[in-house]
Amino acid sequence: MEKIASFQVDHLRLKPGLYVSRRDDYGSLVITTFDLRFKEPNKEPVMDPPAMHTIEHLCATFLRSNEKWSPKIVYFGPMGCRTGFYTILEGEYKSTDILPLMIEMFAWIEKFEGTIPGASAVECGNWQEQNLDMAKWECRRYAALLEKGNKENLEYPA
Repeated sequence: MEKIASFQVDHLRLKPGLYVSRRDDYGSLVITTFDLRFKEPNKEPVMDPPAMHTIEHLCATFLRSNEKWSPKIVYFGPMGCRTGFYTILEGEYKSTDILPLMIEMFAWIEKFEGTIPGASAVECGNWQEQNLDMAKWECRRYAALLEKGNKENLEYPA
């Protein structure tokens, strides 16, 4: 079997950032997968599952409600290793193309108050596992990194 693209990235050199993970052709469409890497793999503690779950609910809601980007959103969800998230968009993009969207999204989460969208027994299979305060902390930390816009945090290490 072939190694999948995400297993070919050197996780010993990978830093937190916003990276193009892969681009795939589907007929006449291009799909771009982004790696939203919150944690330095194998060096930092991974994210708390309730915080990740809250981030997933909030980011998916924000992205699918965004007037400009909603038609392009294919998926937003967590990495199994709990060091970040993937978002998949229809179209061919670079990290710099979606950087303003990501900064806006994490600023929105920082200010979010109230009931977490989709966090009810009817809407979610694990609705009680949420942690808004920790989700805000993780997003604030990640947003500070993105706001710097450093090239090394926008391209996978060579």
